[in-house]
Amino acid sequence: MRQRQKRLMHNQKNSEQTSKGTISVVDRNIKALIAQKQSEEEEQNSEQKVATAITRASGSMPSVAIHVVFISCWLVINLGWISGVKRFDPSLVILAAVASLESIFLSLFILITQRRMMAQSERRADLTLQISLLAEYEITRLITLNKQMAKVLGVAEANEPELEELSQDVMPEQVLQQLEEYEKKSPP
Repeated sequence: MRQRQKRLMHNQKNSEQTSKGTISVVDRNIKALIAQKQSEEEEQNSEQKVATAITRASGSMPSVAIHVVFISCWLVINLGWISGVKRFDPSLVILAAVASLESIFLSLFILITQRRMMAQSERRADLTLQISLLAEYEITRLITLNKQMAKVLGVAEANEPELEELSQDVMPEQVLQQLEEYEKKSPP
């Protein structure tokens, strides 16, 4: 946890130094996201690290190639296509058992990895929601302030009904309720 705080503070200090053509805020945000991802990887326990490594390895093209070669060799030998080589699984029952066990364990590793990824996704969705709500609040305040300044300056558009509606706070609970009502009314 302390490493994560040090990394975030280091990134904030270095946010002034940006790439050519990059806005310092964007640069800082990119660095913060990278630091967050690294921190999440560091915080994984050993079981999660093993599950992630196995999932990554099994979902790669080298893994596909290894399986193709392994199964092809197994079949060529056990179907008797090579004379002089003794068949050790003529009914291919052992191959089926190995494939079944591999499938069971790979499924478990994938589920462990997906559960961790889902938790990360939920945290990011919560963060996105909080940022969106904050942005909506700030924009509403800016509209209200601009509308008041426009009235003082005598700008005709300051009295538009749409501005009055936009300057009202949006209650997330009401939006969700309205969304649910529309979903119930619309056909599947």
